[in-house]
Amino acid sequence: MAGVAGGNDFQWCFSQVKGAIDEDVAEADIISTVEFNYSGELLATGDKGGRVVIFQHEQESKNRPHLRGEYNVYSTFQSHEPEFDYLKSLEIEEKINKIRWLPQQNAAHFLLSTNDKTIKLWKISERDKRAEGYNLKDEDGRLRDPFRITSLRVCSLRPVPFVNRAVYSFTYNVVLKRVSYFQVPVLMPMDLMVEASPRRIFANAHTYHINSISVNSDHETYLSADDLRINLWHLEITDRSFNIVDIKPANMEELTEVITAAECHPLQCNVFVYSSSKGTIRLCDTRAAALCDRQAKFFEEPEDPSSRSFFSEIISSISDVKFSHSGRYMMTRDYLSVKVWDLNMENRPVETYQVHEYLRSKLCSLYENDCIFDKFECCWNGSDSAIMTGSYNNFFRMFDRNTRRDITLEASRESSKPRATLKPRKVSTGGKRKKDEISVDSLDFNKKILHTAWHPKDNVIAVAATNNLYIFQDKIN
Repeated sequence: MAGVAGGNDFQWCFSQVKGAIDEDVAEADIISTVEFNYSGELLATGDKGGRVVIFQHEQESKNRPHLRGEYNVYSTFQSHEPEFDYLKSLEIEEKINKIRWLPQQNAAHFLLSTNDKTIKLWKISERDKRAEGYNLKDEDGRLRDPFRITSLRVCSLRPVPFVNRAVYSFTYNVVLKRVSYFQVPVLMPMDLMVEASPRRIFANAHTYHINSISVNSDHETYLSADDLRINLWHLEITDRSFNIVDIKPANMEELTEVITAAECHPLQCNVFVYSSSKGTIRLCDTRAAALCDRQAKFFEEPEDPSSRSFFSEIISSISDVKFSHSGRYMMTRDYLSVKVWDLNMENRPVETYQVHEYLRSKLCSLYENDCIFDKFECCWNGSDSAIMTGSYNNFFRMFDRNTRRDITLEASRESSKPRATLKPRKVSTGGKRKKDEISVDSLDFNKKILHTAWHPKDNVIAVAATNNLYIFQDKIN
C-alpha cells in the first residue's frame, strides 16, 4: 500500500462524483452513511431524507480499458418515513443512521437499514420476466367469468402394444384433448426491473436513538446499539430481541457515559465490542453470560495529566470502532486521532495516527460551533494494511500501517476531471505558509468528511461530502 502516500506503485485519481452541484443543499439530500457490500459490486448510500441509493459496478469498457468500470445507479427506494411518537411527543427523523449488507446467498441481495428507532431488512432483486396468460380474458378480449370455468386441459393415455425381441409390452401415446380453452400461464421476457421490498421490520426495541447495527459472522443474527443498551436480534424474528448490554443506571443522574458504537467480530460470532463516550472499549463474550454486564476485556489508554483540559473528555469520546478483516485488531476514531488496538493488549493502542492535530488550538471555537461533537467514521482497506478517515474542508486522511506514511487528500469538484490525479494537501499551522499549503484559519468547518468506505478487494474508495458521493481509484502507472 505504498500508494497511500503517493508512492511509485500508484496514485489516487478521480473516478466519479454523484449528486447535484447546487450551492443550496437541501437537508434531506445530505448523505448520512456509505457502505460497500461484501464483494464490492454494490455500493449503498443513505441520506437524511430516509432514502437509500444503491450503485452497481459496471464492467470495464473495451473503449477505455485503462479505466475500471464505473458505479451507476442500480436502485433507489424510500427506506424510512418521518414518524411521531405520541406517547413521548417526539418526532422520529427519517434519517438513515447505518446500512449493513448481508452476505449474498442467492441471486437477491439483502441489507439492513436503520433510523433512530426502526431497523428494516430489505431485499433487492431483479426481474426480467413476467407471467402472461392468466385466463382472465377470452380469446376475443372479453373478461372471463371465473365461475363458468369448469374444466382444464387434460391428457388421455392410449396404450399401444408392440413386439420387441419376443417381449410383448405396452407403450403409451400421450394425446392432448382440449376440453376447455383454460391454459397454463407462461413467462415472457421484459425489461430488467430492480425491486426493493421490505422483508422484516424490527421495531419497538430501543428507547434511545440507534447508533450502530452490525451483522454477526453466523449470518443469522445481528446486534443493534443505542446510547444505553445493545440488543441481539435473529434475522427471522421481529417481535423480540435479547438485551445483551444495559448500562442504564437506576438513577439517571448518576449516568456518566453512553455507548457510542458497537460491532460484531468478523470471525467469532460470540464476540463483540462497544465503545463509550469516555474513550474506553469493552470486548464481550456472549458465552460467559447472557447479559454482558461484565466485559471480557477492557481497552483504555491512560491519560497524560499534563495535557488534561476542559475539552479532554469530549475529544476522547470514540465515534467509531471497526474490527480488522483478520479479526486480530480493531480501530477506534476519536475527535483528533485514529488508534489501532491489538486484541491481546488492553493497556494501550499499538498504533496512533493524528488526523488533524492542528485543531487542538481551535477546540474552543469548535466547541462554540458544535463541531467538536462531530462523529467521524473510519475504515480499513481490504488487506488491513491501510486505514482511512475524514476531516474538515472536505479533506480525508489515509495512513499506511507498514510504512507509517500518511497523506491528506481533498474531495473537490475542482479535481473532478476524469483520471485527474489527486494532489496531496497540507495545512499550515503558523509562520510562513508555503505555496500549496492552506492555513488552518482558512479551513471550512461546514465541509466535512464524516462517512467513508473502502472497497473490500480493490483500491476503490467512496467518500461522502455533504450531498455528493466521490469515488476515487488507484491510477496504475
